[in-house]
Amino acid sequence: MDLKIDSLLGKNKERTPAQVVVQDVVKVKKGERVLVIANPATAEIAQDLYKASAEAGALSTLIFQPDKTSFDNANPEVLAAIATEPEVCFSISNIKLGKDPGATAKPYKTEDGQEFTHIFDYLLDGKKCMRGAWTPGITPDMMARTAAIDYKELQSRCLALDGLFSGAVSVHVTAPGGTDLVVPVNGRKLMFDDGDFSKPGTGGNIPAGEVFISPVVGGLALKNADGKTLEQQCDGCEGVIVYDGSMTFADGDSILETPITCKVHAGFVTDVTGGAEAKRLLKTITEAETRAVAYEKEGKLGAGQGAVYKKNARNIGELGIGLNPAAKITGNMLEDEKAFHTCHFAIGENYDNDAPSLIHLDGVVREPTIVLTYADGSTKTILSDGELVI
Repeated sequence: MDLKIDSLLGKNKERTPAQVVVQDVVKVKKGERVLVIANPATAEIAQDLYKASAEAGALSTLIFQPDKTSFDNANPEVLAAIATEPEVCFSISNIKLGKDPGATAKPYKTEDGQEFTHIFDYLLDGKKCMRGAWTPGITPDMMARTAAIDYKELQSRCLALDGLFSGAVSVHVTAPGGTDLVVPVNGRKLMFDDGDFSKPGTGGNIPAGEVFISPVVGGLALKNADGKTLEQQCDGCEGVIVYDGSMTFADGDSILETPITCKVHAGFVTDVTGGAEAKRLLKTITEAETRAVAYEKEGKLGAGQGAVYKKNARNIGELGIGLNPAAKITGNMLEDEKAFHTCHFAIGENYDNDAPSLIHLDGVVREPTIVLTYADGSTKTILSDGELVI
């Protein structure tokens, strides 16, 4: 498949990036209620989306709150606004939207038993009555460069990868920097950030441009205060991840000056080494573990959930592949994880709602080779030294 960058940049010079997003990605309709949530740092982009939505005939609302880190709660007024169930919600955050403390302590539940610890996720993925986009770390430059691409071409690549992942039981990822990880995916479904967020229950990032999957959750022996084993070890991701692109930390993202090496056993990070950035990552993970236990004692998590959230602070929650040709590694994960010739692994919460955590830390690996293995033992290479070969 031809990977010329020009094939995905599209011909959208007549419209602003915000108009492309509103018209082509979310496809706002006349009379729909559109909620735009922003921080002062993202005011320009938020106002452009507000204006483009209003031009499309929507009933638009724009609300601001201060910057939120991975551990901060969203303002209660923001959570209340989301709870009004707008048809479309844009979360235009400088860092994060912020947590939902009420839902963290008492998750929303669907009829089929799924639990959601944020009202945004519940309406989007649970009730499927809302659609939207979220942009943690978006900048005007990034919006201008990466939002107005050819989404039909992007969607065709996502569909091709979906077909290849169907029936895969494991994924082997290697890279020149030293990454060598086997990722179990049997029974998991590939998910898209393909820029088609036009139906209720759909949403993703702007810039769009990735496919991602939640590895099967492994297990390390988990014991209670009396020393009784609650969970036996089981299969999960196994090997080594060497992050050599960029990394998300509790307080933001950074290009890595020194690679971070994470040893992974039974699905969980067991060791983090490198330079100052490795210490920064370990500090974020440790803080998530400590806070999980404290939150249960404070009633912010249900009984027994402190240990679960603590354990999952080291879970490998995502394998993603970047597919946006206009994206590049800049030290801003929103864009970095979409860049061609990269993949990324997240530490913490996954997207299948069976590994809750207080964190989801993405890290980029450059020039990976990715090989799928199927139940019959056959294999398929989908990336070779960073190049798509589908």
